[in-house]
Amino acid sequence: MNDHSIIPPPHPGGRGTWLDAYMPDAQLTHYQQQQQFLNMAAIRGILFRQRWLILAALMFSAVAGLIVTLLATPMYVAQATVRIEPYGTFIVQGQDVDQGVASNQVYDMLSTQIGVITSRSLANTVAENLQLGERSDFLGADIDESRPPNLTDREWVEAKQKLAAAILHGSVSAELPDNNWILAIRYRSSDPVIAAEMANAYSAAFAATETKDSLDSNEYAQSYLKEQIELTRQRLQEAEEAANVYARSSGIIVQPGGEEDGTSATLTSTNLSSINQRVAAARAARIEAEQRWRSIRSLPAAQLPEVQNNPVLQTLVADRTAKQAQLADLRERYNDGFPQIATLLAQIRTLDTQIERSSADIKATVRNQFVVAQNQEQALQRELSTLTGETLAEQDLQVQYGVLEREAQALREQLQALLSRFNQVSTAANVKTGMINPLDPAIVPGSPYEPSLIKNLGLGLVFGVALAAALAVLRETLDDRVRSFEEVEEKIGLPLLGHTPFVDENDILADESNRFSALMEAYASIRSTIDFAMPRDQNVLQLTSSQASEGKSTTAVILAELFASLGRKTLLIDGDLRRPSVPRLLDIERPKVGLVEVLLGHVDLQSAVIRGVHENLEILPVGEIPANPTEIFASSQLRDFIAQYRHEYSLILIDTSPILGLADAPMLARLVDGTIFVMEANRVNFGQVRTAIKRLRSSGGNPIGAILTKYRALEAGQAYNYQYGYYEYETAR
Repeated sequence: MNDHSIIPPPHPGGRGTWLDAYMPDAQLTHYQQQQQFLNMAAIRGILFRQRWLILAALMFSAVAGLIVTLLATPMYVAQATVRIEPYGTFIVQGQDVDQGVASNQVYDMLSTQIGVITSRSLANTVAENLQLGERSDFLGADIDESRPPNLTDREWVEAKQKLAAAILHGSVSAELPDNNWILAIRYRSSDPVIAAEMANAYSAAFAATETKDSLDSNEYAQSYLKEQIELTRQRLQEAEEAANVYARSSGIIVQPGGEEDGTSATLTSTNLSSINQRVAAARAARIEAEQRWRSIRSLPAAQLPEVQNNPVLQTLVADRTAKQAQLADLRERYNDGFPQIATLLAQIRTLDTQIERSSADIKATVRNQFVVAQNQEQALQRELSTLTGETLAEQDLQVQYGVLEREAQALREQLQALLSRFNQVSTAANVKTGMINPLDPAIVPGSPYEPSLIKNLGLGLVFGVALAAALAVLRETLDDRVRSFEEVEEKIGLPLLGHTPFVDENDILADESNRFSALMEAYASIRSTIDFAMPRDQNVLQLTSSQASEGKSTTAVILAELFASLGRKTLLIDGDLRRPSVPRLLDIERPKVGLVEVLLGHVDLQSAVIRGVHENLEILPVGEIPANPTEIFASSQLRDFIAQYRHEYSLILIDTSPILGLADAPMLARLVDGTIFVMEANRVNFGQVRTAIKRLRSSGGNPIGAILTKYRALEAGQAYNYQYGYYEYETAR
């Protein structure tokens, strides 16, 4: 009867579900979002439903942790500390063969030291130092009982030594410090004394290993330097001999001392330098003499300063002046013929001659000095030209000699550096560097560090939580039961008309009599939803479920009473011809005649209905249970009955049998205006519901919505106050 559907037509915007007809847009959007995300309500529901499984898993894990703690062997840990000096403490020069650690590599160096501590090599060293292969207290008193029969005594001792080293290697650990350079060496053992002994042995072996490495490094450095010194000496000797042979064959004579720039000076270059200096001095002297001669060459000799300043000439001039004075005095009295005058004249002429000759000699001396200076310059210039040619020729030869000499000089410097370094290393060869020093020795631990009850219980709790989560998820995955009303529309494709809370069977009658009870408030909400969505001309509704005992009969009875309380004339038909339950729910005796008798025409409707239960409510029960219920639902009498009385009642509610396994409800669904599907929460599976609805629709039925009964809020993940306070409006008011 799809043409009698009570579902409103599709919305012009494209939404065509029955839910769109009465649910506002905002509420619908919120509802759809809840379907898309796993919210806290779903998680709470899972936790509540699986609470006993989770509790059992946690208890199992706690007991397992306790058993492990009680059965585990107590383990002790002892700790010794060593101090690291990354930059070293050098007592003398030569200890710094290793140039230390850069500041940005200290962390890597400390990590390397931890790797040394936990290495098999150091474990072997400790095992050898303590002879652990011969100690039964370390290997166990029954170690010799496990000796393979094919091993000799020596091989067995070596095997025990390797076993002891393996035990050490697996029991030692070290931690990287955070803000210091102190390494903690820890050793685990079931014997506290052995734990402390091994920790101290590791500390000592670690420090000794570092000292041995330092001494070995210095010894290797000495050996290496000796080899390099001897090799450099041989190379230097060969280089010097090659330089001397080449100098001898080339005629290069090297002056001792060399030049200021460090190169070797030859005899030729030295002579050239000397002659060059002398040529420069001769040129300067010649220029000075030439300038002097040119300045006095045209002057009379008497005007020369040398002549005027000459003491001899000054004496001669003074003597001549004196004699001239005597001559003048005598001429005043005598004539020139006077003998004394003649003598004076002769003396004056002699003095003039001497003065003129001496002046000429002095002037000639200046000229001679110029000539001598000029000759000397010319001679030195010729010598300079000769030495310059020889030097240029020698320079070509000196190129190869310079190569040989530089090689020899480099080897001299290298040999000097090697000798200096060898002396430093030799001085510090037997001095400890002190980079690693034991700090605090290990003490015998007073209590074991494991097994730890708190730790094991904590691990058990973590394991229990993981196990419980896995089991809970597995059960939830395999469990397809209807839990919450949010899943109804998503999984079965029907709008939810409402839901009722879970009420104990002993309390149902009391809740039905109280119109403010949670049960009645829920049914009142469902009645309002149906009344809002159902057109008045489509007033024949069927209530069914997928299986028995899901609350469909109770729902039919209560809804009929609620509709009747609104003044609407209501007919409640007990359509379950196999297990009728309406009279039992109403606490009335089932009559002898009922629906079947009315359909067969044995009695009329007014004679078969029950009145007085509620005003405006008439009930048509089942009288005698027929032998052929399916034939009755397939008969035309039922169709005619519905058509005849549809307009006499405001609402006709038919309580029918479950769908699965029976054909009654699907056959009736074709005759009614709509079918309300009742589901019991936490019992019915979605697979059953989908199968039932599919069968209902394939029979021509029109399911208009679903009602979720016996809803447990805590099972669905709702808060505790929802379970006990959602329907308390009247009480709170």
